[in-house]
Amino acid sequence: MTTFPTARAVRTTPEGLLWEPSERWVRGLKDDVTVVDSRHPVLVWEPDVPVPLYAFPRDEVREDLLRPAKNPPTGTHTGSRIFYDLEIDGEIVENAAWTFPAADLADHIAFEWFRRVGRGLDHWYEEEEEIFIHPRDPQKRVDAIPSSRHVVVELDGTVVADTRRPVLVFETGLPTRYYIPRDDVRLDLLDHTDHSTGCPYKGTARYWSWRTDADVPPNIVWSYPDPLPAVAAVKGLLAFYNEAVDITVDGERQQRPVTPFTTMLSMPSPE
Repeated sequence: MTTFPTARAVRTTPEGLLWEPSERWVRGLKDDVTVVDSRHPVLVWEPDVPVPLYAFPRDEVREDLLRPAKNPPTGTHTGSRIFYDLEIDGEIVENAAWTFPAADLADHIAFEWFRRVGRGLDHWYEEEEEIFIHPRDPQKRVDAIPSSRHVVVELDGTVVADTRRPVLVFETGLPTRYYIPRDDVRLDLLDHTDHSTGCPYKGTARYWSWRTDADVPPNIVWSYPDPLPAVAAVKGLLAFYNEAVDITVDGERQQRPVTPFTTMLSMPSPE
């Protein structure tokens, strides 16, 4: 008989790392080459980094593809000293992998994710589902709930959306996002852009910008045309960054929240 603990089996290392075993089957690929195929991964949280990453037992990693790093960024990743370059068919990906300095994790190797930092492995899968940017946090919830609240969105003083049939997305650590049917959005005031992002909880988003010359950040509206099953209710609906627009819910004006996206939205666009 297997006895399951009633609390998370989270460990803490002297270096300040948090880690716990995961029962998910995880695979990581570079191009079409499987570099990681693990049924015993561990989730690792670095100090002051809000999202986790995976580390894998060495015998579940293609170590034959790893080379001692020529230019290791020693001291990054919580003081790591051992880094690896990844070589596949003559192509070198510098500092694609490393080992943490913690004794608990000495026999594990972690990898960068290309879509997060611009280098590392291209594709990651949990079981048969592809995930993006970073692993899912087992302590994070994302709930998409249909509602009848009256939501009005204003941009630069203009009403750009007005609905009584939104889907509210409650995501741990973020403000409530209001997803609005297209018929209730002034799409004539928005321009579709080439920008896209990936989310491990929701899928791949596409974006729109405010059409006028007003001082409004670009890419403040997004939609998931093919969301992951857990948030299927948002398919095709549009959401606005609360940080950059004025949202009124049931007659009550919402304060603009301050989140990590606030800084991103305030950065000037590249010329």
